[in-house]
Amino acid sequence: MAGIYVHIPFCNAKCSYCDFYSVANHIFMPGYVDALEREWAARRGELGEDGVRTVYIGGGTPSVLPPEDIARIIGLFPCGDAEELTIEVNPEGVDAEKCAAWRAAGINRVSMGVQSLVDDELRRVGRRHSATEALKALEVLQASGLSNVSADLIYGLPGQTPESWEYSVDRLLQSGITHLSAYSLTFEPGTRLYSLRERGLVDEAEEELSAEMYELLCRKARAAGFEHYEISNFARPGFHSRHNSAYWNLTPYLGLGPGAHSLGADGLRRFSSPDLKRYITHPESLYEVDEESDEERFNDLILVSLRTAKGLDLSRVEPLYMKRLLEVARPFADCGKLKSEGSRLYIPEEHWLTSDSVIRELFI
Repeated sequence: MAGIYVHIPFCNAKCSYCDFYSVANHIFMPGYVDALEREWAARRGELGEDGVRTVYIGGGTPSVLPPEDIARIIGLFPCGDAEELTIEVNPEGVDAEKCAAWRAAGINRVSMGVQSLVDDELRRVGRRHSATEALKALEVLQASGLSNVSADLIYGLPGQTPESWEYSVDRLLQSGITHLSAYSLTFEPGTRLYSLRERGLVDEAEEELSAEMYELLCRKARAAGFEHYEISNFARPGFHSRHNSAYWNLTPYLGLGPGAHSLGADGLRRFSSPDLKRYITHPESLYEVDEESDEERFNDLILVSLRTAKGLDLSRVEPLYMKRLLEVARPFADCGKLKSEGSRLYIPEEHWLTSDSVIRELFI
């Protein structure tokens, strides 16, 4: 079963750390769903004969769209057998009326950008909500029947301490959420935060501090009954993100909208240029094929598999690459950074934070 990702590139304001394609100008919003419909009509064949298992409406901030547009987007797809329909929201965009409309449209999962429950930390990175508003939004979602809620946190924020991070983690784990995603703050070129760091106005968290926060997160989530199933993702039993899990096992998915990426049933990766103006006029032809070699496909498999608790299924590795893989993996296995179980090769949780150093060595 395949997935569909729909990129909504509109925001009310750009957060200082964000490098996703989005615009704060809504001038093209009225014609956006028309463009999505045209792109879907032109590209739906890329999914082959697979049914649609998941739909993920991300961004940007999809909750800035009128609820009737969200319903119209979902109505484009054959979602009758879909298991998971997710929309990304920000706390300031949540109210009871919208929640009812999202549920009526078929949404059964919400991913909310909380990032911190300390107001000073939120202000430093340009978030528009307060901690109180975030917790209230979670209550509104749950009261509306949208009880499958994922929340995002960021560690390594300017001015963040282990104590303030622990406070955010504890409050969020106690809030009734079913899923938690937590990411280390990155300073991406082109973002306002990157510029502030280059000018000496913001300091980047030391690696030791980030490691301390990550270890605290893992410990707290485990104690609260959350399963750590991917480097940055934790879930109560039965609430893993089906859509994101499909990315990590290379299930085909179609990405719609400017800046979206796809993996077709034909094994080809495609990407759409991040150009909203062109997308509105030529949505069906804005994408390009990313021609991958066999070696690049092998590297893709290594990268996505070893981010997860399940790890790499060795039966998916082409015989041509197996001997080299096992030879390169042996030193990491000897020191405990890689483990095997049956036909599965995986990185233990205690080494996930430094997993990039292992994965890079396994690449061809």
